Amino acid sequence: MCVGLPARVIKVNDKGTALVDASGAKREVSAQLLEDLEPGDYVMVHAGSAIARISDDDADETDALLEEYL
Repeated sequence: MCVGLPARVIKVNDKGTALVDASGAKREVSAQLLEDLEPGDYVMVHAGSAIARISDDDADETDALLEEYL
């Protein structure tokens, strides 16, 4: 099973990476798969890469499901 985690973009760097906040955990991920990423966007992160742009409602729903599961 593969798990992607929702995260909010804090900063986009010149080198194709982005600083994201995933439920309070800040980390740098690859942003090379997504064009025009901006701070405040929500993304799905898998294996150290932002793989999809998602809505803030999607992020909230995913967080709630993960919280329920754990």
